[in-house]
Amino acid sequence: MRFRLPLLGLSCLFLFAMSVTAVSAEDQLFELRTYVTNEGKLENLHTRFRDHTVGLFAKHGMKNLIYWVPVDGEGADNTLVYIISHEDKEAAQASWKGFREDAEWQKVAAESEKDGKILSARPDAVYMTATDFSPQNFESAEEPRLFELRKYTTAEGRLPALLQRFRDGELKLFEKQGMTNIAYFVPVDMPNTLIYVVAHKDADAMKKSWDGFRADEEWQQLWEKSTKDGKIVIKVESQVLRPVDYSPTK
Repeated sequence: MRFRLPLLGLSCLFLFAMSVTAVSAEDQLFELRTYVTNEGKLENLHTRFRDHTVGLFAKHGMKNLIYWVPVDGEGADNTLVYIISHEDKEAAQASWKGFREDAEWQKVAAESEKDGKILSARPDAVYMTATDFSPQNFESAEEPRLFELRKYTTAEGRLPALLQRFRDGELKLFEKQGMTNIAYFVPVDMPNTLIYVVAHKDADAMKKSWDGFRADEEWQQLWEKSTKDGKIVIKVESQVLRPVDYSPTK
């Protein structure tokens, strides 16, 4: 799928640039959103975001961080996944209220759906806070990468042990095997859950990194130490994603 980046007005370019500046994890509220479109409507959604939505988000105080589509699988032809950030909960509420009430957005939304609804269901939104070890590495590489969005569900009360394991060395071991740590989050309303993002050069590099990580004796020792009081992770979910052309982070 190819995307064409249109010319933007100076004001929109300024707002977009402001939205991609480095963010501090402290006191920030992050939002992971997933949109599923009706059949054949994904390109319409991309056009709306590319031409209007990212600029309007910035106008209303949201920070655009990263936008993806799944590489393959069920959502490859109908899903957009992205992360934005807000100063705090109150700012998030104010930003969304301003966005939805914005006359420009209302006009854009109506015009974009004159041939039918774009989304098949209401967007899924997860509010998150960054962990104390999250690098917040929302910077682009020279070449677009593959990203993994990973969600770990722990046994009851075992999230602190998982977070400690990442602090004790799991991030460093990821880097040792060639992965790039992007960000680590704890969802606000999902107990016993860690959500994080890592990046890889490509699919072959991703496989090589995970194979090397699992075989690493240092990792095996860290895992054994962390699980001496019982199992920590009971479920792992992973999405492989690629950034779209209008994503600030690639």
